[in-house]
Formats: sequence, C-alpha cells, structure tokens
Amino acid sequence: MAVMNLSAERVLAWRAHRHLLHRPAGHDAVAVVGRLAGVQAQVASAAEQAVAARQPTPRPGTTAAALAAGTLVKTWAMRGTLHLLPTADAPACLALLAAGRFWEKGSWQRSFVTTGQLDAIAEATASALDGRVLSREQLAAEIVERTADPGLAAHLGSGWGAVLKPLAWQGLLVHGPADGNRVTFTRPDTHLPDWPGLPGPDAAAARVVPAYLGAYGPADPETFDQWLSRGASKRALLRGWFQELVAAGELVAVTVDGKPGFARAGDVEAIAAAEPTDEVRLLPAFDQWVLGPGTKDPMVVPPARRADVSRAAGWIAPVVVHRGRVVGTWEARGGEPEVTLWPESPPVPADRLDAERARLSSYLKGVGDA
Repeated sequence: MAVMNLSAERVLAWRAHRHLLHRPAGHDAVAVVGRLAGVQAQVASAAEQAVAARQPTPRPGTTAAALAAGTLVKTWAMRGTLHLLPTADAPACLALLAAGRFWEKGSWQRSFVTTGQLDAIAEATASALDGRVLSREQLAAEIVERTADPGLAAHLGSGWGAVLKPLAWQGLLVHGPADGNRVTFTRPDTHLPDWPGLPGPDAAAARVVPAYLGAYGPADPETFDQWLSRGASKRALLRGWFQELVAAGELVAVTVDGKPGFARAGDVEAIAAAEPTDEVRLLPAFDQWVLGPGTKDPMVVPPARRADVSRAAGWIAPVVVHRGRVVGTWEARGGEPEVTLWPESPPVPADRLDAERARLSSYLKGVGDA
C-alpha cells in the first residue's frame, strides 16, 4: 500500500484545529487539557493561560477549580516536569513513564538514592499519605522517621523533587490541594474519586500514543518519546507500542513533506483536507504547541530562532503563531502584551494581530483583578 504524503501546511492547519485554536464553544478546562494530552504546569499561570488561549471566553481560575474538584490532577509526568492531566487520563501517562524504570539506571542512583532506598521511601510515602494531605516538609519528616534514614533528608528537601518523581510515576503520590504558597502531596487512590490505579504499559500505550498523535501527529516514535521521557524509554518497548497499534489498524504510516511518521488512521483524510487560515495566536510560556513536537521541530520553530524560544534554565518563551509557525515572541509589560515579530518571517496580518493582542490584554487585566 502506498504511503500518503502530507504537506506541512495542512498538518499545521489540522493541528491548530485539534488544539482548539479556533476556540470552539463547549470545551471546559478538563476537555482542553485532555485534547492536548496534558499541559505543562511548572508555571501555574502559564498553564491557566494555555487553557484560556483555546476558549472563546477565557476566565481566570478554571484550572484551579478543576483541580479542587478532582477532575484535573497536578503531578510530575512527561519529561519529569509538572503537568496538569485529566484525572481519567493520568494513570495511563504515568504507567508509560513508570515502564521506563529510569530510577534504576546507575547514573540516577549515583546522583540521588539507591533502588533499596527508593523502595523504602515508596513504602513510607504510601503509609504517610494514606488518606492524608501533607506539605513537602511534613512528608519529608515522616519519610525520614519511618525509614530511620536521616541521609534522605537532603534529597527529600530538594525543590526539584528528583526522588519524589519516581513515586509520582508509579501513582503513589500527586500534588494535593493548594495551601497558600506551600506545596502539598497526597495519595491519588485515597484523595481522588474513582482513581483506577495504573494500567499495564501496553494498555497505557494503546491510550497515550493515539492521544499524542491526535494533537501532535503525524510523528515518529522518537518524537513521541522525546515528549514522553526526553528519549529515555526502552527502544524495544517503544517500537512494540507503535507496531501493535499499526497491526490493530489504529495507526498508519505517512510522510510529511517526505519525512516518515505515523498518524491515527481516522485522521489522515482530515489532515489532507485541512486548510490554513490567517488567524494569529499569542500563546503563553511553555505552551504545548511547541512542547508537543519539541522546539527542535523546524516545521514549528525556525531552527535559526530556536534560542529565542528555548531559553536559558529551561524557559520556553511565549510565542506568536501564524499559520501554525512561530513567527515571534511576546512579553507582558504592565498588563499589555509587547510583541516582537521576527523580520524574516512572512507578513502577519496586522488586524488579526491587533485583535489577538486586545483579547490577551483583556485576559491579563482580568487575572490582575482576580
């Protein structure tokens, strides 16, 4: 069977629709986060704005309300970074990360703790968080007491949470309710309604791979794994997940301007028919539009401008997107978005940019008033 070749322009137009960048009605915060297969939440305000950028009438506070209701969960997920995930989808994402067993690598253990120590931390955490919500300091103190290992205190107190991430991936803890500026943790199976526990890796992949391709496809397995784990998944598992979905008829091989990848079988006709529009979008820092395919994807971020988007200390800049491509960046100054368009980019319609700037300005002022 001949492999269909798709154009980058139509792929980006289709992705924009899948990302809800046309802002249809009827998608609440949970629906938006689910459509994007998670929203990075290292910076809570950026996650909130990522949702708002995809809604016709954005309102501050929608992700916080969903977290409080238990329909969204905040936890360490893809690439070891904090994410918002729909509670119903989180177990599958976490199960794929747990399947990598990244904490068993010698380099990880030399930097942090041994597998024996991590097993002890996991057991102590499961007991300490049973039906409880604890601050980071309270949880660290209980783990040290329960394990009788005072050497763990420094690792547990690290703001990066390196030794807690494997516990999150195994579904042993998630972030708890907000307590002022304090981070709290709880156990998902005693805090969240109907938490099903983690599925097996193959069942998880059958859910997460299509979800990823439904927002960022077509893509190859390596691009998917960069999004999932910075390329750290076991090669055999990764290949097997895609092969099984192809064999089941859920995925098909395609090319995008000659580059091979996979798409969901049911999406190919829609991708081939997608028409670009002249809409302009101002997307926030750490937006999934660039994080999903990765900032190295030249289809989305011009290689010569990658450093303008992916900056020092892991900061991903707010971006201006026209016809699916990043054409500049912006910053909020005094509640107003200040836009920097790159001179080498194709012309951006001034009226569309002005309308988007006005919309964002109104949202930012609403956040300030909240």
